[in-house]
Amino acid sequence: MLETLSFYLKFSFVQYAIIVGVLIALCSSLLGVTLVLKRFSFIGDGLSHVAFGAMAIASILNLTDDMLLVLPITVISAILLLWTGQNAKIKGDAAIAMISVGALALGYLLMNIFSTSTNLSGDVCSTLFGSTSILTLRPSEVWLCIILSVVVVLAFIYFYNKIFAVTFDESFAKAVGTKANVYNFIIAVIIAIIIVLAMNLVGSLLVSALIIFPALSAMRLFKSFLSVTVCSTIFSVVCALLGILISIVYGTPVGSTIVAVDMVGFFVFTIIGKIKS
Repeated sequence: MLETLSFYLKFSFVQYAIIVGVLIALCSSLLGVTLVLKRFSFIGDGLSHVAFGAMAIASILNLTDDMLLVLPITVISAILLLWTGQNAKIKGDAAIAMISVGALALGYLLMNIFSTSTNLSGDVCSTLFGSTSILTLRPSEVWLCIILSVVVVLAFIYFYNKIFAVTFDESFAKAVGTKANVYNFIIAVIIAIIIVLAMNLVGSLLVSALIIFPALSAMRLFKSFLSVTVCSTIFSVVCALLGILISIVYGTPVGSTIVAVDMVGFFVFTIIGKIKS
C-alpha cells in the first residue's frame, strides 16, 4: 500500500487532487456548524441541485469554463433561498425543497433534450455522485480553488464574531444593532462558493455530507462554538485526505469513499462521546 501511494504521489494530477480535496474539506467544515445550529443543514443539498442544473445548461452551451455560469447562478439561488426562507408564507425547508427539486428536474430534462453525449447516463451519474474529474484538474482550476478557499477562510475569520451572534440568537443580534440580514447574506454567498467547489470532489448528491458530518461529529465531543468549529475542520480535512488516498490505492469512487470515511469517523466520535460522558 505504501509503495503504491509513493508511486502515485509522484504524479502532479494526484498532488492537485489532494490539494483541492483538502481545501474543499476545510472550507466545507467552517460553516457546517452554523448551518446545523440554524436548522439549515440541507441548504447544501438544495444548492448542489441548483449547481447541477447550472452545469447542465453550461454543457448545452458548450462553455469551456462552466464555473463562469455555475457560480453566479448558485450564488443567486443562495440569496433567494435566504430571502424565501424568511418569508412567512414559504418556510426555509419548503423553499429548499422547491428550488432543489425544480433545479434537479430542469437540469436532467435539459440534458436529455439537448444532449450531444453518447453516454448521458454516465455523465449524469458522474455529476451526481462525483467522478474522476478531481484527478483531471488543470493548474488553472487548482489556483482558482486556492484563491476561493483563501477568500472563504479569511471571510469566516473576519466575520467570526458576527456569524457567531446570528447563529445562536439572531433576534438578540438584531436587537443590539447587528445587521443580521447582511451576515446571513454573507453566509449564503460563502456556502454557494463552497458547494460549487465541492461538486468536482463528491458530486451534487453528496455535498451535504461534507457540511453535516464534520459538524455533528465534533458536537459529540465538544460544546463551545470555537472548539466545535476547530474540531470539525480537523475532522473534515483528515477524512477527506484519507478518502482520497484510499480511493487512489483501491480505485474506489472519490466522493463516496470520502463520505464513507466521514460516516466511520462520526460513529467513532459518537462512541468516544458516550464513553466520555
